[in-house]
Amino acid sequence: MRKTLKNISLVSVGLVAGVLATLQISATAQNSSGPLPLDQLRLMADIFGQIKREYVEPVDDKKLLTEAIKGMVASLDPHSAYLDEKDFKELQEGTRGRFAGLGIEISQEEGLVKVINPIEDTPAFRAGIQPGDLITRIDDKPVRGLPLEQAVKRMRGEPGTKVTLTIYRKSEERTFPISITRAEIRVQSVKTKMLDNNTIGWVRLTSFQERTVADLGRRLNDMAQKNPNLKGIILDLRNNGGGVLQGAVGVAAAFLPEDSTVVSTNGQVPDAKRVYKATFNNYRLSSLEDDPLKDLPALYKKVPMIVLTNAYSASASEIVAGALQDHHRALIMGKTTFGKGSVQTVRPLTNDTGIKLTIAYYYTPTGKSIQAKGIRPDIPVDQNPEGDPDDALITREIDTERHLHNKQESEEPEMNEREQRRVEELRRLEEENAKKTPEEREKERRKKPVEFGSADDFMLQQAIAQLDGQPVKRSKSRLETNPPADKPAKSATPKKGASAPAAKPAAPAPGKQPPASAPIGEPLGTPTGKAP
Repeated sequence: MRKTLKNISLVSVGLVAGVLATLQISATAQNSSGPLPLDQLRLMADIFGQIKREYVEPVDDKKLLTEAIKGMVASLDPHSAYLDEKDFKELQEGTRGRFAGLGIEISQEEGLVKVINPIEDTPAFRAGIQPGDLITRIDDKPVRGLPLEQAVKRMRGEPGTKVTLTIYRKSEERTFPISITRAEIRVQSVKTKMLDNNTIGWVRLTSFQERTVADLGRRLNDMAQKNPNLKGIILDLRNNGGGVLQGAVGVAAAFLPEDSTVVSTNGQVPDAKRVYKATFNNYRLSSLEDDPLKDLPALYKKVPMIVLTNAYSASASEIVAGALQDHHRALIMGKTTFGKGSVQTVRPLTNDTGIKLTIAYYYTPTGKSIQAKGIRPDIPVDQNPEGDPDDALITREIDTERHLHNKQESEEPEMNEREQRRVEELRRLEEENAKKTPEEREKERRKKPVEFGSADDFMLQQAIAQLDGQPVKRSKSRLETNPPADKPAKSATPKKGASAPAAKPAAPAPGKQPPASAPIGEPLGTPTGKAP
C-alpha cells in the first residue's frame, strides 16, 4: 500500500505553491563540482543516435532531447522540474495570482489525475470539485497512463471555453461528469472578517503571492482601526499550498517580534545557507518600496492567536506555522500539515525556459526539519463534527514517490502506521458504503463541501471556542492523537566534512542578506506537478 499513491506533484498551474529563493547560480558545466562523466555522456549520445537510426518512425531532435532533460530533472524529487516555454510563463503568472484555467491543484494516483485542492472562488470550486476526486476522462478521452503534463494541457484553454471532466469520488463510490467553463482566474490571497461579535479576527490566506504581505498589512490595519478591542486572531492556512518564500517570512513577521528567526535553509552552495528573520530586508520584494508592516499596531504581536492547518497546508504555510509554533506565539489547531520541507529555486536557462531545482532543506526556528513529517497541531481537530474518516487516505509528502527523506528523524514508524491505518480505513469505508441506502447515498452526493469561514465551518468554530475559553472537541484520529515514536535516522548524523544545521540556526555571514527579490514560487500544492 505504501506505493499506492504515486507520482504526486503539487505544483498548480497558476497557484504556485512552494518555497523558492532566487539564487543567481550559474548552471554551466564549467562550474560543476567535478569532472563530467564522459562515459555516460557518450552512452547518451549513442542511444540518441540509435533512436534516430532505428526507431519505427522519425523522431524530432528537439522533442527527444527535451524529454530526456525533463526525465533527468524529474528523477531527482517531486518538486524539481524542467520548465518549457509554457510552464515557465505559467509559473511566473501564478505567483502574481493571475492565470487562466479551471482552478484546481492536481497530482497523479494509480495512473489517474487526482484533485489535491480546488482553489477558492474559481470555476472548479464553484462546480463542486472536491479534494481527493479522481479525474478519469477529459472531454470523453481517458487519462489513465497519460503523462500529467498532457492531462494539464487538455484541461487548459481559452477563457469562456468548456471542458467536461469525468469524476470518480471514492467516498460516494460513483462516477459522474462535471462541465466547467474555463476562466481567467485572479486569486485573492488574503481574506478577512470579524467573528464572535466582532471580537475575533479571521485572516484567511489562500496562497503566498508577491502581493500577499502588502495585502495582509492593509487588512490588519483596517481590522485594528475598526475593532481596537480584539481578543483574538485566527490565521487560517487550510488548503494553502504555499508560494514565495518572502511572503511566508513577511506573514510570520506580522505576528512575531522584530528580528525573530522565521526559518533557515541549508544546502550545498553558500547562497542556500541562510537565516531569514522578521525584518523588512528579509521579506522585501522588488514590488515593495516601503515596509507594508511598519505601521502595524503592536497588538498583533501579543493578541491570543490560533493557526488553522490541514493536510493541504504545505511549504510556505508550514514555514509560518512552524515559526509561530516554535516561538510559542500561536497554538496550531487542525491536522498535521503536508510535510514539504525543501526549498526550490527557478533558474532561467533561456529567455523563456528554466529549471526549477531543489537546492536546500528548510528548518524551523528551533532547527527542526519538517520534511516528510509536517507540523503537528497542538490541538488536533477534525473538519467534520462526526470526525474525518479518511485521515490516512490523504496524500502527504511522505507518500510521494522519490520524496526527499528527513535527515533528522526516521520516517519508518510513521510510514508503517500510515500503511496499517490506510488498509483499515479502506476496509471500513467499503463496509459502511455497502450498508447505505440509496437515499443516504443521494444525500451524500448532494452535500456540498464546507465553506471556510462560514457558520458551518466546524474547525473554525472550535478555534473560536478555544479563544473564548470553552471546551474544544478534539480529533480522535489515531494518526493525530498517538503519533508513532520517532527513531533517529542513520542519516541524521552528518558525515565528516558535511554541513547540517545546529539545534539553533546560525546567523548569516556578515553582510550576507537573503535575496531582495523573490521570484516565482513553486506550486502546492500543492507539491511538482501542474494545476490547470
